[in-house]
Amino acid sequence: MRTSAAPLAAASAMLLVGTSTAVSAIIAGYPVFTGQALRYAILLAVVRFQRLPRVRLTLRDLLLLLALAATGLAGFNLFLVEATRHAGPAMIGTVIGAVPLVLALVGPLIERRRPAARTVGAALVVALGTAVAAGLGSGSLKGLLLSLGALAGEVAFSLLAVPLLPKLGPLRVAAYPAALSVPMLLAAGLVLDGTAALRLPTPGEAAAFGYLGAIVTAGAFFLWYDALRRLGADRAGLFAGLVPVGALLTTFVLGLGRPGPADLIGALLVTAGVVAGMRRPAPEQPAAAGERRGARALVSATRR
Repeated sequence: MRTSAAPLAAASAMLLVGTSTAVSAIIAGYPVFTGQALRYAILLAVVRFQRLPRVRLTLRDLLLLLALAATGLAGFNLFLVEATRHAGPAMIGTVIGAVPLVLALVGPLIERRRPAARTVGAALVVALGTAVAAGLGSGSLKGLLLSLGALAGEVAFSLLAVPLLPKLGPLRVAAYPAALSVPMLLAAGLVLDGTAALRLPTPGEAAAFGYLGAIVTAGAFFLWYDALRRLGADRAGLFAGLVPVGALLTTFVLGLGRPGPADLIGALLVTAGVVAGMRRPAPEQPAAAGERRGARALVSATRR
C-alpha cells in the first residue's frame, strides 16, 4: 500500500468497525466473551488462509504479542463489558473517544519525538466530536474507572503493535494476538458466565459472527495496522473518531434510525479534526528560510 493510500485505509478500518453496531442486536443474547473469542478465531482462520511464510519470533516479540492480546483484545473487552454495568453507553463512548488525543500525545513520546501541535489540536477536535455525538452521559465512579481501563486497552491495541509491525507485518500482528486472546476470553467467559458461555450460536448468530470475524475484524485489523505503520500512531489515531460515524451511517442506510442534531454536529467535528490533522504544513518560502538561516548565522557568530 502506498503511503498516500494510508489515510483511506485508516478511515475504512474505523468505518468498518462502526458497521458492527448494525449486527449487535442479532448477537445481543449471546455470551459476550465467547462471541469475541469466535470473532478472533475467525480472523485467525482468514489469515491462515493467506499461507504466510514463517517468521522466527524472539522473546521480545512473544512478550509484546502476549501484552497486546491481554490488553488490546481480552482486557479491552473485559473492561468494556464491566463498564456497561456501571455506566451508560454515552459515558463509555465519550471516554473511549479520547483515543485520538492519547495517541497524539503518547505515540510520538514513545518514538522519542515531540508531539506535533497540529496533530494534538486536531485530536482535540476529534475527541470533542465523539463526545458530542455520544452525549457525554453519566455513570458511577466505578463505571468511569472501568471506561478508562477500556480506553487504556484501546490505546495499547495500537501502541504495542508499532514495534511489531516492521518485522511481522499487519497480517501477523492482527492474527497472532487474536489467537493468544481466544483462550483468555473463553476463560473470562467461564468465570463470569459459567457453562452458559459454551452454548452454540444459532444460525442467525453464526452468520453475524461470520460477518464480524471475516469482514469487520479481519478487514479492519489489517487496514488499521497497515495504516498505523505508515502514518504513525499520532496521525492514524485521528481516524479512531470515525467509529461512531460508521455506526451512524450504517444505522441510517439500513433504516434503523435517523441521526439527530448531536450526531450530525459530532460527525462534522470529527471530520474537520481528521482533515485538519492530515494536512501537511505549508512548505517554507525560500526567502523566509534564507532570512532565518542568516539570523541563526549572526547569532552563532556573536556567540564565538
